[in-house]
Amino acid sequence: MTSLTVSRRRFIQTAGAASVLVPTSVKGYSGVEMAPTESQEAPQVGMSKWELDTPSLCVDLDALEANLATMERTVSRNGIASRPHAKTHKCPAIAKLQLEAGAVGICTAKISEAVAMFDHGIEQLLMTTTNVTPFKIERAMSLRKSCAGFIQATDTPENARLLSEAAQAAGVVADVVVDVDSGGHRTGITPGQPALALAQLIDQLPGLRLRGLLCYDGGSQHVKGFAARRARTLERLSPATETKLLMDRSGLNTAIFSGGGTGTYNIDHETVGLTDVQVGSYVFMDAQYLGIGGASNDEVYADFEPSLTILATVLNAQYEGRATTDAGAKACTINQPWPIVKGETGMIYRSGSDEFGSIRYEDSSRIYDVGDKLELIVSHCDPVVNLYNHMYAVRGDVVEAVWPIAARGMSA
Repeated sequence: MTSLTVSRRRFIQTAGAASVLVPTSVKGYSGVEMAPTESQEAPQVGMSKWELDTPSLCVDLDALEANLATMERTVSRNGIASRPHAKTHKCPAIAKLQLEAGAVGICTAKISEAVAMFDHGIEQLLMTTTNVTPFKIERAMSLRKSCAGFIQATDTPENARLLSEAAQAAGVVADVVVDVDSGGHRTGITPGQPALALAQLIDQLPGLRLRGLLCYDGGSQHVKGFAARRARTLERLSPATETKLLMDRSGLNTAIFSGGGTGTYNIDHETVGLTDVQVGSYVFMDAQYLGIGGASNDEVYADFEPSLTILATVLNAQYEGRATTDAGAKACTINQPWPIVKGETGMIYRSGSDEFGSIRYEDSSRIYDVGDKLELIVSHCDPVVNLYNHMYAVRGDVVEAVWPIAARGMSA
């Protein structure tokens, strides 16, 4: 396994590989008028994180590297692999670190995310959502033409036929997996005979190459209590295992059987035939996951360290029992549970107002003054990351790199 101890120079190089070109002029604005925007986006490498303007999104490199190591060590010991989801971080620099740590590929939820990742050097991509519109299908085939490692999902015979027609028109052979419903009826075809019939159709259609199946049960990931979570996910993925066995008996390719996630990463190997886990939030952790409990503690999920925080500044502290910060819904989202003030106790943080966050003191560990800065463990990392253009990669209190969130806003 590649060492996860990465030098400052390496991080800067990684960030540079994922850099974003800032235009010097935009229609209606002169270069002089654009200059402040450029300076605001300039990397702050070498400065203390406490000097950053706020709200700012920060990732603790020591915690991030520890999380990567924990994941790869665990799945390797259990005889499976990781295929992390880029929808969590949307950041090519982190995707590269995941691959270097041992991941077999990167998942994306949208074709736009896949394109953004490929444009920044990520070449092993599994898109877990079915492309159904003509534009998205055409875009997927265009990506396949450039990216030999691009695989996409399908969950209906009608869609498979559309993919076949588009692949032939584009002059490519498209790699495809069958998306099997885990019981939540969100996406995926019914397991068993319907899924088998779809796999057989894909195997026969020109322009398509069957690579296996995927089955993701998002509902299992946040079940509180390890025992309950284990029982739920093994039950939900059992029909997918039966589907894989049917495909095996029919002589179909099942090299990929992808599923699972951060909440079940140390359970998923018990699903017979599963090859890799589609983990996402483990790199950052958040308030939602911290409360689900782990194998050794039913109250706190401590397998991974919270590495992602929002740096905020106190704007008002003149009223007893409370303070106001500059990190509201536009910086934190309104997902619940609410963000957690890192390193403090006896505080309740709420980000329900668009621009402002509020702290309520209840026998708190400290009282903040105007101008003080604090760190917030985010409520749910995926949508929070999508609010920012970049994140500051910090070791100790020093900014080592500024990583563009290249797939920010890539929701199509």
